[in-house]
Amino acid sequence: MKILQELLFTKEFVGRVEWLGTATAREGKMQTPDRVELVANQGIRGEHHLRESGESMRQVTLIQHEHLPVVAGLMGLATADPGAVRRNIVVSGINLAALRSHRFKIGEVVLKGTGDCAPCSRMEQTLGVGGYEAMIGHSGITAVVESGGTVCIGDMVRCDESTNV
Repeated sequence: MKILQELLFTKEFVGRVEWLGTATAREGKMQTPDRVELVANQGIRGEHHLRESGESMRQVTLIQHEHLPVVAGLMGLATADPGAVRRNIVVSGINLAALRSHRFKIGEVVLKGTGDCAPCSRMEQTLGVGGYEAMIGHSGITAVVESGGTVCIGDMVRCDESTNV
């Protein structure tokens, strides 16, 4: 296992923030700001997942931009709207699955992946019949905010190798 772990970050992959989304209520309309403020140990300011206690393992949700066309194809759609999948941050150019249990940076913000972001039944409403099934294996990861700050569209995403020992 240690050998495989060492293979994970032998090449530096750098991603990019493509889209940002927040909702103030669980089933609320997704807002699409150009920047969001991440609060250490709590989440995204103004987001319904923000937790004052810092105990949530799902403070931020991320999905890989490259998976959106796959979901659209499985649904028979031309495109999949990032707002329909109800994730907070859409990134391209980096394998999010490899970060699901590691620290990584978006700009200067430090996040720690806490696992897969399983799809929910709401995908049937937002994507259409079959949306839940289409999202399985393509629904991204969850993370907690270890060091807060502002995240903007265009920010770089990279593994924080200094803290992944």
